Amino acid sequence: MKNIFLSIIVIMSSISCTTAQKTTFSDAALKENLIAVDGSEVAFADIVNQNKGKTVVIEVWASWCSDCVKAMPKLKALQAANPDVSYVFLSMDKTAEKWKLGIEKHELKGQHYLAKDGMKGAFGAAIDLDWIPRYILIDKTGKIILYRAIETDFEKINALLKTQK
Repeated sequence: MKNIFLSIIVIMSSISCTTAQKTTFSDAALKENLIAVDGSEVAFADIVNQNKGKTVVIEVWASWCSDCVKAMPKLKALQAANPDVSYVFLSMDKTAEKWKLGIEKHELKGQHYLAKDGMKGAFGAAIDLDWIPRYILIDKTGKIILYRAIETDFEKINALLKTQK
């Protein structure tokens, strides 16, 4: 009986993990406009296209998020170990002022964009956002190779990045 129960849990876990990992962004996500540091609006599709030919780590974060701040040293170590990777930061901050202060305070190196309506808005819904920090990995062809990773997944993220060289 115990083995049957364990088998059911393993099967259900693998099914739920499989469905959570997408290989492309939805049209809704790609059409969403984000705000660049200079205040201009940029479609998410344009951000993805600008990085084609590169391996990309997208971090969805916010300056008010304690888990995001706690993960910053791990992220910086990931950047140091993978300098050829592009890093795109998508902030869920409520104001541009807080977002820009967060970039400066945490010395985040990479491309920076702000979602116009936060975590619960249209962009968050379009990427199935339910937790931050959230990490998404894209290969050089633009295919998503990891759709849903969190701050405890840095070993997995690093291992996947090593396969992309």
